[in-house]
Amino acid sequence: MGVNHNHLKQLFLNKDFIISNHARVRMFQRNISTEDIKEVVFQGEVIEDYPDDEPCPSALLLGFTEGIPCHIVISQCKDHARVITVYIPEKHKWVDHKIRIGKL
Repeated sequence: MGVNHNHLKQLFLNKDFIISNHARVRMFQRNISTEDIKEVVFQGEVIEDYPDDEPCPSALLLGFTEGIPCHIVISQCKDHARVITVYIPEKHKWVDHKIRIGKL
């Protein structure tokens, strides 16, 4: 079973989430805040699902903060979510920020 977006939102509402060290570095490098991440979780959409990821299933979310597209890879465990990485999708790698160029 993959990520349940509604459950993911509930974990964030309950503040049951962790931001990995890798994600924190990327947030700093890319000027993405924790509030931006929350906005993507609550307003964005799951564009890729990775149900077989270990130790917990994960997904790629797309959302917009101040009109700028943002991708978040996040895992969903039973009692918490973990932000794995965050980035701004590169135009030459994505169609409408949703579909990988190589996956058409």
